[in-house]
Amino acid sequence: MNVTVYGELRAATGSKTVELDVSPETVANVLTAFIDAYPRARSDILDDAGEVRPSVRVMVDGERADLGDDCPSDATVQLFPAMQGGAKDES
Repeated sequence: MNVTVYGELRAATGSKTVELDVSPETVANVLTAFIDAYPRARSDILDDAGEVRPSVRVMVDGERADLGDDCPSDATVQLFPAMQGGAKDES
């Protein structure tokens, strides 16, 4: 399965697209396999309690997906980590 990553996750993977050797059943399984393969990505995806950060977004075949959603092994997966930043307008 190919997973395209964005933001800080590229520092963990060293590449925009990575291949996972996984036969996922759910989006949660994809995230688990991704973190197992790229442990440096853990803090970008999971909070201190081990829960997926609310601002992490997973897209499966172009649609936003929840952790319990099905994820076929031939799906196109995009993973967007928690994003921060933006300028505060102080005018």
